[in-house]
Amino acid sequence: MSSCVPPSTNRPERPRRLSSKVASLLTFAAAAGVLVLEIAAGRLLAPYVGISLTTYTGIIGVILAGIAVGAWLGGRAADRVGPEPLIGPTLLAGGLAGMASVPVVAAVGPVNPSGDLGSIVVLATIGFFAPAAILSAVAPMIVRAVIVDIRSSGALVGRLSAVGTAGAITGTFLTGFFLLGVVPTRLLILATGGLLAVVGLLLTWWLSGRRGSAALGVAALIAVGGLSAALPNPCQRESRYYCIAVIPDATDPSGRLLVLDNLWHAYVDLDDPAHLEFGYLRWFAAATASLAAAEGGGFRALHVGGGGFTFPRYLASIAPAGRHVILELDPAILALAREELGFRPDERMDVVLGDARLTIAGQPDDAFDLVVGDAFGGLSVPWHLTTAEFLAEVDRVLRPDGRYVMNLIDQQGLRFVRAEAATLRTRFEHVAVLGWAAVLASSTGPANVVLVASHDDFAPSDLAEAIQSLGAAVIAGDPALDTFVAGASVLTDDFAPVDQLIGR
Repeated sequence: MSSCVPPSTNRPERPRRLSSKVASLLTFAAAAGVLVLEIAAGRLLAPYVGISLTTYTGIIGVILAGIAVGAWLGGRAADRVGPEPLIGPTLLAGGLAGMASVPVVAAVGPVNPSGDLGSIVVLATIGFFAPAAILSAVAPMIVRAVIVDIRSSGALVGRLSAVGTAGAITGTFLTGFFLLGVVPTRLLILATGGLLAVVGLLLTWWLSGRRGSAALGVAALIAVGGLSAALPNPCQRESRYYCIAVIPDATDPSGRLLVLDNLWHAYVDLDDPAHLEFGYLRWFAAATASLAAAEGGGFRALHVGGGGFTFPRYLASIAPAGRHVILELDPAILALAREELGFRPDERMDVVLGDARLTIAGQPDDAFDLVVGDAFGGLSVPWHLTTAEFLAEVDRVLRPDGRYVMNLIDQQGLRFVRAEAATLRTRFEHVAVLGWAAVLASSTGPANVVLVASHDDFAPSDLAEAIQSLGAAVIAGDPALDTFVAGASVLTDDFAPVDQLIGR
């Protein structure tokens, strides 16, 4: 006799179905995760390629490509295999890929830290294309899993699309407005990827009952998380705006180098505030020497950008009677300067926190003998601090015989410097360009260039003599400047392609 097995135990177990609420939550979470990674990608890539319009353009393009590829492949896979076995493992893989972006970027970033367009797109692709594509494959799988009636599929797809968009908006606002200001970037990426991976593990076990697969997922989660957490962080501090590091000078115990993202931002001598390590600061000093010496040094200066506060400290050391207002964007930079760079604000130094384009509006008319422009986001001067409209504000706060000095970085060809010089000439009667001779001849770069502008004739022959004694050169006077700015565009709030002009 043969034994009989109850029919019910022979039937394959039907896969569990997602409820409408669970489907909406998963769609929301996957879309939010993609946008958290997109916003955080800028900060993770910053130590290697800087932060600029081109950086975020490259990241956005890569993420959008990942979303498109992931949605297409996710829909095809759901039709061929069935969605239920795929949703959990896909969410798990997407979370792990997001976490893996930390060690991947850390390994690849230093290889080609040029910050040009190609390196930005390549690094963004290597780090973030895969997590964006995998997580974006989840949404079409969920749609395929919850459709039960073709007659109501339009409403279902529309609702889940709206939920996914809401998740993307939430991830964007939460990350950009809040999380990056209070959570280190690497921790944020690891936590986001880890949370999505854990949800994927639970779904894998619940929807398919594959405990072996879940165990492998746990092992992968621990391995990727442990590797990422063990990597050294190039940022000693992180703020809402910068990856920050202070590097001691190996040859001078009192020397400190301030690095913001991938740019050497300032050099500070803790014992000697009159020490100016960078060439452009020595040009600043030459261009402002007559102001600092006038009337016993009792002049007023407005500094657009604090950074290491090197030049305000220098001016205060040579002209103690002077008064300074410093417009600094980042509170973390001010705190670091006070704690590690020897900056001691007193009655001579008033630091105003906020975007300089906004905070300069609060400064009185005709109040300053000198305005110093030394603000950067990566290699670029923030575009809104370069335009004719901003220069009108600079002109407003300067006294009639006041002077504006501005530091720029440009590539070979000096397209940005030429455009900024042309823009200055629309506002000021006298303009001079200071830099290394080879740089001004457009035969080398990138390099610093200093522009000087005033309504008062600042004796360019005397300035040229001082600059040449420092090994640099000057372009001043109408014939020379006419040739230098020929064909250059005037920068305005409506047209200021700074990143493109410097070739990024």
